[in-house]
Amino acid sequence: MTEVADAERLIAAHLPRFAARPVPLAASVDAVLAEPIAAERDQPPFDRVTMDGIAIRHADWSAGVAAFRVVATQAAGAPAAALAEPGDCIEVMTGAVLPDGADTVVPVERLERRGEQAAIAAGYRPEPGQFVHRRGSDRRAGDPLLAPGIRIGPPEIAVLASAGRHTVRVASIPRVAVISTGDELVDVDAPAVLPHQIRSSNDWALEAALVRHRLGTVTRARLADDERELGRAIAELHAGHDVLLLSGGVSMGRFDFVPRVLEALGAKLVFHKIEQRPGRPMWFGTSGAGKPVFALPGNPVSTLVCATRYVLPALRTALGAAPVAPEWVELAAPIELGADLTYFMPVAIVGTDPGIARAEPRPTNTSGDFVSLAGTDGFVELPRTKRLYPAGSIVRLFRW
Repeated sequence: MTEVADAERLIAAHLPRFAARPVPLAASVDAVLAEPIAAERDQPPFDRVTMDGIAIRHADWSAGVAAFRVVATQAAGAPAAALAEPGDCIEVMTGAVLPDGADTVVPVERLERRGEQAAIAAGYRPEPGQFVHRRGSDRRAGDPLLAPGIRIGPPEIAVLASAGRHTVRVASIPRVAVISTGDELVDVDAPAVLPHQIRSSNDWALEAALVRHRLGTVTRARLADDERELGRAIAELHAGHDVLLLSGGVSMGRFDFVPRVLEALGAKLVFHKIEQRPGRPMWFGTSGAGKPVFALPGNPVSTLVCATRYVLPALRTALGAAPVAPEWVELAAPIELGADLTYFMPVAIVGTDPGIARAEPRPTNTSGDFVSLAGTDGFVELPRTKRLYPAGSIVRLFRW
């Protein structure tokens, strides 16, 4: 039996790295960056005015000039004008290039305009260099801007655009075959469900998890508990996908064919069963082609917990994504463990004290009680190192 931390480590050690591909900038949102990005030129690329007002030589004011002659207007997007004579100033707009010869900006709120004269308000003392965003003060040309592994969001899009990257290399999202097994399953659109049947939901939940986190394009399949048919269908799905993600048929029952079928197809077992609840029977291995194969228990709570705890982080790693920082919460109520296992307890985040999120336990009736997961935010991990976790205990949160 494998410990939780060992399962995580073994999965990471057997993962491939998915390929990268160039995409248009607009298509890169929320993708994982697969190349380093450097500054195309200095940022900002010129001395930039940060307030509407006038640009002056500070030395002129220090020499006693209080009223300046406005000799030109410098708008954003126009080439730099130039100061010529002492006592001259140039009217400037936010975002404009600082005029040649000027070094300080006096904001319009501190001015009194009289025609072509701009007098600095009595008592106001401009500081040298104020309201000027100096060239290269953010980054120099060639400086690193973004590192591979970052998720591309609005700030990163702005950085990429500023660097002239109309195309960018991102990690290719894997093709994932999501396979539910079980004779009892019927499709969601089946017109009637017999008393001994249930509608298939695990495949939909797994697809939602992968799509929500942009970790795979999904093909869903529902297979009966027939060993020969399982082998044929899984082999076919393996050929067209990068990852196999199965649900059901991995325990020790007479009709739990999945481990035997996978090994017959050449898959190499890495581990089977983890010291945890729910999700103890989880199976992980790699196919003969080196593709990861996750076979999760079929009870819906177990399926979602294992997918969230192991599959989603594994796929992030395979994409080259930077690790997600652990999130810690405070238990709002005590939890006492039963068996000597690591427990995953569903929780809802119910409020926060300053700087601390509080998690309210939402135990399910059984590992088949997926309805109780509705409205939860995820689950907390309770290591088997102790049996009682009092209210106020700080534990790790895994969000759905």
